[in-house]
Amino acid sequence: MINDKPVMQSMMGERIWKLMKVDQEEFKRETREYFARVYPGWTVKRVRYPIVYLQDDRD
Repeated sequence: MINDKPVMQSMMGERIWKLMKVDQEEFKRETREYFARVYPGWTVKRVRYPIVYLQDDRD
């Protein structure tokens, strides 16, 4: 739980992970966009290779 909200662990493809070493801002943008499409209503809270932690913001 983060701030009393459920958290889920997920993963994403290497293409996005490779951006982390090259362009941090592009990496963040791509990560947010990817999870907005895959899990609408969930927000990226933490990223630690290879896990992305998502918070459930659906009401």
